[in-house]
Amino acid sequence: MKSFKQFTEACWTGYKAKGLKRKSGRLVPNCVPVTETAAWTRKAGKNPEGGLNARGVASYRAENPGSKLKMAVTTPPSKLKAGSKSANRRKSFCARMGGMRGPMKDESGKPTRKALALRKWNC
Repeated sequence: MKSFKQFTEACWTGYKAKGLKRKSGRLVPNCVPVTETAAWTRKAGKNPEGGLNARGVASYRAENPGSKLKMAVTTPPSKLKAGSKSANRRKSFCARMGGMRGPMKDESGKPTRKALALRKWNC
């Protein structure tokens, strides 16, 4: 049986583990250089009107295998069929995000990411 220690070996500074590889007959982390952070954490993956853009969603899914992250439901509530998947996703998001702590505007009076997301989802 394989030891858990051989899977938890850390990579060097500036490298991250991306899967496993076989080395000298044992599995070790495949350490690859970190070139840039994922788009969903940077401005490139964020929509200026709130939420993530398609590039941000794609980079999140790539970095988190098995994720089912989807784009925002931007359809107006009046156009959604009551009880549909989209309507339920929107309702659930609005309930969760609307109850989060934090200001709707920053010190300079601009809307925060929270406010932009709520507006985009028509909450």
